Amino acid sequence: MKEEKKNWFKELLPYIIILIVVILIRSFIATPVRVSGESMFDTLDGGEIMILNKLGEINRYSMVVANIDVDNQKGDTVIKRVYGLPNETIKCENGIIYINDKKIEDFYAYGTTFDFEEVKLGDDEYFLLGDNRIVSLDSRYVGPVHKKDIEGTTSFIIFPFNKFGKVS
Repeated sequence: MKEEKKNWFKELLPYIIILIVVILIRSFIATPVRVSGESMFDTLDGGEIMILNKLGEINRYSMVVANIDVDNQKGDTVIKRVYGLPNETIKCENGIIYINDKKIEDFYAYGTTFDFEEVKLGDDEYFLLGDNRIVSLDSRYVGPVHKKDIEGTTSFIIFPFNKFGKVS
């Protein structure tokens, strides 16, 4: 009887190890994330599935998955693009975005970026914008996003298969 239990455990052990590894990877390294809505059009479409990299470095123009609060209520998890980095100032005048009073090229904007007043970002704050500026609920409306509220970066579509690959 003891021998049977030992053999049973030996047979089950590889599956237990695989399960633990998958849980650890999904918890700390990477996990799938679904695009919802049109705020990142025309870079991303609703329904696409991407890989969220929880260890990715956050740079200007990185696409990030963040938790935002709307009207002091727990909001949604959203995908947006990073424009303002910690300790920078960002504003938009006449549809032109300025970071630290320097005009930047806005390669990703779909639609007009409406003007917003200058925002001074703190040590751990980021200014996020959706590519589809007409419909995006982003830092123009909810304010800067703290680093702790950013789950990670994303730039790789895994579904639908005809769009499989890296996007920027």
